[in-house]
Amino acid sequence: MAYNDDSVLARLSSLNESHDSIATAAQWIMFHRRHAERTVQLWVQRLKDSSSTKRLSLVYLANEVAQQSKIRHKDDFIIAFSPVIAEALSIAYKGAPAEIQGKLKRVVDVWKERTIFEGPIQAAVDARIEELDKSRGAPKSGFGGSPFGGSTSIPSEFAPLIVAHQTVGKLGPPLKTTIVAADHEYEKQTDSSTPVPSAPVYAARLNGLLKTLANAENAVAECVKAREGLIFGLEKLLDANRAALEEEKAAATQLVKKKTEIEEKKHQVEVAIMRALGPSESNGAQDEDGATATSTEPNRPEMEALTPPAADEDPFDPPTPVHEPAQESHVSITEEQRPPNLSTPYQTISISSNGSNKRRRIDDDEFPDLGGDDGIDADVAEMLKQDAKT
Repeated sequence: MAYNDDSVLARLSSLNESHDSIATAAQWIMFHRRHAERTVQLWVQRLKDSSSTKRLSLVYLANEVAQQSKIRHKDDFIIAFSPVIAEALSIAYKGAPAEIQGKLKRVVDVWKERTIFEGPIQAAVDARIEELDKSRGAPKSGFGGSPFGGSTSIPSEFAPLIVAHQTVGKLGPPLKTTIVAADHEYEKQTDSSTPVPSAPVYAARLNGLLKTLANAENAVAECVKAREGLIFGLEKLLDANRAALEEEKAAATQLVKKKTEIEEKKHQVEVAIMRALGPSESNGAQDEDGATATSTEPNRPEMEALTPPAADEDPFDPPTPVHEPAQESHVSITEEQRPPNLSTPYQTISISSNGSNKRRRIDDDEFPDLGGDDGIDADVAEMLKQDAKT
């Protein structure tokens, strides 16, 4: 079958996951390796228009062609796949079932183990898959959402930085692939060991090289512009934070000085208070609770004696009380009733009632009812009667 776009698309449409189908299509494509660039373009177009299962078959086909080219040291398809393989794997991986995603990752791991593609190309493929995994496991908005369903506010000064960072992240991996492809094409067309083809063919190749270099230049310029914007925003935010940091340091220094000044004043006031208290009040001992106690205790209050003072010696004999078996009576003689030869203001006689000792004091304005003259001395009774008459 002759090579043309229709024959290539027919081969790709009839492809399935069986090993025979993939090996047959790979042999036919490698036979027409001089059309590697066009074949890869049609492969990408068919990949975009296919289902997830069909995309897996097309990736298997690319894997077979790339590995066979590596074994045979024919790098036509390796060079042709390098600029588009990261984007193609991203298209096949995105939205595919978990089973198909696992098979695609296995293909990428094989490429990495056998070094099918160069390091930057392999890194770009890994970065695309990792980015898709993160976006699938994260909330819809990477910075505006919360994994718990709530919303997280973003400071206004970070909003432009987030946009610039996302732009740089999207442009970075494809840029590396574009630069590698442009450099490889340039080395191929300028290699002195390669025989120079005819003038029309050589002119066409140089024209293609110019287009490749122009595309790489535009991609680099776009990425440079985005990264410069990101750096400008970061520097602006950094300068603002540095200025705020200097102000905070100055404020902290002033606060330390003020604190030291107040501590010195407090110490001076405490010293003045201790001097005003004097040594007798400030030298007290501390009790168990840490409080200071004075060394001397206050005097105990004077207690009034329970018994009156003893009577002065007088020739007058006090009356002898008459004891009764059942109870003893107590007689107090007031100032008006006291005979002249009595020196004490009053006299108490101890009595006992129901087995207990009691004392009774009769005030000056109270005259006891003696009830009779039994038990009272005759002289005392006579004196009392005379006083009552007067």
